[in-house]
Amino acid sequence: MSTTTIPERIANLREQMSRHQVDACLVLSSDPHQSEYLPDCWQTRAWLSGFTGSAGVLIVSANHAGLWTDSRYFLQAEAQLKGSGIALHKLSVPHTPEYVDWLAENLAAGAVVSVDGAVLALSSARLLRKKLSPHQIVLDTRFDLPGLVWANERPPLPSSPVFAFDNHFTGLSRYDKLTELRKHLQKMGVSYFVITTLDDIAWTLNIRAADVACNPVCLSFLVVGEQQAWWWVGEERLSLDLAGQLSLDQVHIMPYDELSDWLEALPENETVGIDPVGISVRLYEVLGRDRVVEQTCPTIGMKTIKNATEIRHIREAMRKDGVALLRLYRWLETELPRQTITEAGLAQKLDECRREQGDYQGSSFEAIVGYGPNGAIIHYKPEPDHCATLAPEGILLLDSGGQYLQGTTDITRTTCLGTPTPAQKRHFTLVLKGHIALASARFPEGTSGVQLDTIARMPLWMSGLNFGHGVGHGVGFFLNVHEGPQRIAANANAASSQMPLLPGMLTSNEPGFYVEGEYGIRIENLILCVEDSVNAYGRFLRFETLSLFPIDTHLIELELLRAEEREWLNDYHQAVWNELSPRLNPEEQAWLKARCMAI
Repeated sequence: MSTTTIPERIANLREQMSRHQVDACLVLSSDPHQSEYLPDCWQTRAWLSGFTGSAGVLIVSANHAGLWTDSRYFLQAEAQLKGSGIALHKLSVPHTPEYVDWLAENLAAGAVVSVDGAVLALSSARLLRKKLSPHQIVLDTRFDLPGLVWANERPPLPSSPVFAFDNHFTGLSRYDKLTELRKHLQKMGVSYFVITTLDDIAWTLNIRAADVACNPVCLSFLVVGEQQAWWWVGEERLSLDLAGQLSLDQVHIMPYDELSDWLEALPENETVGIDPVGISVRLYEVLGRDRVVEQTCPTIGMKTIKNATEIRHIREAMRKDGVALLRLYRWLETELPRQTITEAGLAQKLDECRREQGDYQGSSFEAIVGYGPNGAIIHYKPEPDHCATLAPEGILLLDSGGQYLQGTTDITRTTCLGTPTPAQKRHFTLVLKGHIALASARFPEGTSGVQLDTIARMPLWMSGLNFGHGVGHGVGFFLNVHEGPQRIAANANAASSQMPLLPGMLTSNEPGFYVEGEYGIRIENLILCVEDSVNAYGRFLRFETLSLFPIDTHLIELELLRAEEREWLNDYHQAVWNELSPRLNPEEQAWLKARCMAI
């Protein structure tokens, strides 16, 4: 239990800033691996500010404390920052460093901005220096000032057991992946490549763990050489069997905290490949610029293309998830008139339904269960002591996912617990039209996410409506629910939005619409990019929808759907019936049949 308040923590940080002659302290949502979701020991920004969203930057100066986040978190941030003395700065465009402009405008020439170089990516440091140097503002990456404040209460490093992820699921052995990775080293002309991102390490070595909530990864660093590899994880975390397997593949086990010393001891004539987006400033400075070759980590492109074995297992994960959701919604319909059901209680029941399916390893993210006004909070997380109680009326938004040995799921359904209003039906139908438009799109090879984003928004745009989050994100294979490099989003300046969609990529399709203080609507399925056709105009691609659960037809304004949109929905519901019904008892089949009826 913490013994300090948020204002006290900010005051203590300002004391450290004064001692170290720092004018502003920049606190990022990151760790030494540039993870999106962080272990407790690197939840520094959350501990200092009280804001727990996954994206946000805190700046503390002598006379101002501010938090920058995007529209997904505006309502959450307003609630969590209340009374803290920290001002909310709303980002105009998600994932943009608008806080740098504030630093440039509010700090005097010669000012020093401190940020922990162990958690600051090299690419981010370069961007910061490029924007601050014209204003003669210095970026100092030597100190972890928030860590000095947090020292007595900071949680330890996680150390969950590491286990081998069998080739039966992966389709490629550890040896196969390391061999392919070494081909990239040869093309780059380097002796080693340093991999710092946890999902890339887990994918490469065919291992999984539970160091980060909902992400089956292991805190570690990996260096792949021309003949050998070195894994900084700590042998105490591995079974003798796994250690033996790794040894056969020439993977040497090293202590987690000794990478810097090993890199520093490398002969000066040996070159090292690094990804400037993944590696920290601290490690880059140890290596020195003269020996490094910079390139996007090769495994990012390797792991995003799901192989035939992975795709087969992903289909099975979708069937399991569909059955779990069916049992949850049947339970909800039966029990809502009989007992008190809260948002948090529904999330717990969903986890129970998923555990019944076998090979379930936990949630792929904390379920978003938003009833009524809470549905308009895009990344809302219900807390047992502070959440809404469901009633047989209004709109329920449930966005959730599971981690199975067969794959990672992520699905959102919006349902009406009573009689929908005309406005609710209209908004839901416009979102559905956008979802169908993207799901049924055909597009030439080379089409990027920023181009596809428009397709899903157009029905809302035509009614003068919009939403503030992206349409789609990549999804890992029993890995991170958010996985690059692709993203379907409107930010044309982001490399992820410019990434062309390729066959084998698994991506979400999740347009939405939100009425603050009333309700939220989102419809999400996972879609697999596949080849459609080749003709005189080139190679064309399309999507195949893999998620399996009915879409609530009670919320549809039928007159707004075109014939081909009705056909898509009827075909989708037929596929849901075909895939799920053999796994159900007669009562469950009757429930599903009613919800898959053609419209």
